Amino acid sequence: MEEKDNKNRDDIFSKSVRAGRRTYFFDVRSTRADDYYMTITESKRHTKEDGSVFYQKHKIYLYKEDFESFLESFKEVKDFIIKEKGTEIITLENDQPESKSEESKSDDVEEKVDSDTETENSDDENKDLKFEDI
Repeated sequence: MEEKDNKNRDDIFSKSVRAGRRTYFFDVRSTRADDYYMTITESKRHTKEDGSVFYQKHKIYLYKEDFESFLESFKEVKDFIIKEKGTEIITLENDQPESKSEESKSDDVEEKVDSDTETENSDDENKDLKFEDI
């Protein structure tokens, strides 16, 4: 009977967000006292050398008495990042965002080759190039 009670507590509400190799799950669970809390799970897909796939998961339990302070802190950190770095994704040349498909990555390589060719032909045009532009 206890196993059935646990299953009913796990099936209250769920929302997922896919982000490249990561998926975030926002699940509503029930306590034994029949109150609700949230779990936030990050699930990241990995591939072993033999080609098999496994998922690494990290979970946060968030209780409703902590919702407001969590949201305030989340918003404060989000606003700081946006203020300091903007919304544009910054990556190293070899470090493409995980949300890009393999096809768009190959398009980026072709664009890079084309842009390198243009750069070689127009060195004089790049004299005003600033570090921030790179």
